[in-house]
Amino acid sequence: MNKVMTRLQRRSGTRPTGRREATRPGGTPPRTPGGTPPRTASGARPPAGPGRTPRARIRPTDTRPPTTPTTPTTPPALVPTDFFAERLLAVLTGRRPVHFMLGHTRGRAYDELAWLAERGPLRTARGPQPVVHDLGYYEVHPDALEVFARITTGNRLSALAFRLERGQDQRWRCTAVDTGGPRRPDTD
Repeated sequence: MNKVMTRLQRRSGTRPTGRREATRPGGTPPRTPGGTPPRTASGARPPAGPGRTPRARIRPTDTRPPTTPTTPTTPPALVPTDFFAERLLAVLTGRRPVHFMLGHTRGRAYDELAWLAERGPLRTARGPQPVVHDLGYYEVHPDALEVFARITTGNRLSALAFRLERGQDQRWRCTAVDTGGPRRPDTD
């Protein structure tokens, strides 16, 4: 079975991994628990008093440098499912125009997307904006993926399905889009 779930649910209020705070320069490591004591409102450090003792410096017993693994680790192959899901959602909700996907579609997918965007199946007049809740894909073969996305708008759950194919130039393009609603009539 080639079905793969790609998104992990994050708790709200947490930052994505790899993202740094704007106030901290890129090379500064984050503070560790038990590090420097916090400052008071005036900016001074609180004096050591009852209940607060100065910390002893811990010296490492092993001074050898850490060993590196002998086999190089390669990052997993990048699958553009998240990229396309977010872009398609932006077009289908009306946040972006259809030509936003012009270079990322092939064949009849652009016409299908334009037809769907006119009808606005995921568009909301007010209230919460639709977001990609869950995402998965089925690998038909190494150069073709069938992707499904669960879209939430408040308590409402919608579906979005699309097909991605990798061209000879190694770029992924969307070749089909479906939201589970009415189908585009064949005009050919």
